[in-house]
Amino acid sequence: MIIKPKVRGFICTTSHPTGCAANVQEQIDYVKAQSFADADKPKNVLVLGCSTGYGLASRLVSTFGFGAKTVGVMFEKEASEKRPGSAGWYNTRAFEKAADEAGIYNKTFNGDAFSNEIKEQVIAEIKENVGQIDLVVYSLAAPRRKDPVTGEVYSSVLKPVGEPVTRKTYNTDTKEVSEVTLEPATQEEIDATIKVMGGEDWELWINALDEAGVLADNAKTTAYTYIGKELTWPIYGKASIGKAKEDLDRAASAMNDKFSAKGLEARVGVLKALVTQASSAIPVMPLYIPLLYKVMKEQGTHEGCIEQIYRLLGEEWYGGRAPTLDEQGRIRVDLWELDDKVQSEVEALWPQCTTETVNDLADVKGYQDEFLKLFGFGVEGVDYDADVNPIV
Repeated sequence: MIIKPKVRGFICTTSHPTGCAANVQEQIDYVKAQSFADADKPKNVLVLGCSTGYGLASRLVSTFGFGAKTVGVMFEKEASEKRPGSAGWYNTRAFEKAADEAGIYNKTFNGDAFSNEIKEQVIAEIKENVGQIDLVVYSLAAPRRKDPVTGEVYSSVLKPVGEPVTRKTYNTDTKEVSEVTLEPATQEEIDATIKVMGGEDWELWINALDEAGVLADNAKTTAYTYIGKELTWPIYGKASIGKAKEDLDRAASAMNDKFSAKGLEARVGVLKALVTQASSAIPVMPLYIPLLYKVMKEQGTHEGCIEQIYRLLGEEWYGGRAPTLDEQGRIRVDLWELDDKVQSEVEALWPQCTTETVNDLADVKGYQDEFLKLFGFGVEGVDYDADVNPIV
């Protein structure tokens, strides 16, 4: 079939297998061109949420940078003869093909990472074919979670805390800049969001690995977060999502205490704002990110997922030196975004943005190109008029 992008709001309902593969290969090529410290590399890596964005980048750096065996968990839609699969499905197939050709062990599980069943299957595979895990990357992004003990389903919300918030945003469908007002989350909604996006499941995974005897001594584990600054705080850093992300700090501290004798090092990794399937759904971000892209590209500091994760894993955590930490012990690779020169310029452009001016003031094209690239479209060298088999 000939596959074209079909965009509805912040979702693209189609994805292109050849384009996704080319996008993955671009990232692999980047990783192979970087330098890595000779010592202190992880050998066996578990990536939870391995198929897109920062999770995919973590698996690529682990495999093609460190040469590590990887086990990944994803929740993706398989292709059929009539419908293409999800982008994460095609990304993972492309990764597996490249890893197999390089002779590097990899195994992927497609299912609910929150469930006990997937935890059991993953642990069985690790026991049989891997050994012990010395790096666990937690990069799950899900709108809901079923508690594995009670069976209760919790749903996350994208709402401010305390007071209603009115902010500009950019509608990628109508191409208009407008204001959106969000009512504050209730305490019940905040608690549910913490249940979905907080640190509880991260802890459950580490506990399960340890109890099964497959967590190595002196292992490391990280979960990813975004903090941002004043423009995004009301809807992100200090909103319902932010409350959930604060729970990652609690979980990291709790695991460091619990497994201190084992030498576990649990740290939250703070990353920059980027176009991802998750960030596209958050109000305000479709305007903030194009402005940020424009400023950081002009200042020569713009990075994508793969560059961020290379710096976090390849330089900060396994680079043979002490990582850049904040007062809470988080690893910070978002500081270029938070630089005063960047933020002051974004803040100056923000009030000037209207439907008529946004294309001149912000990198709207770069944002839209990156969004489509998430689904395998707009990748250089791919013939999108060619007939392709959706089943990979």
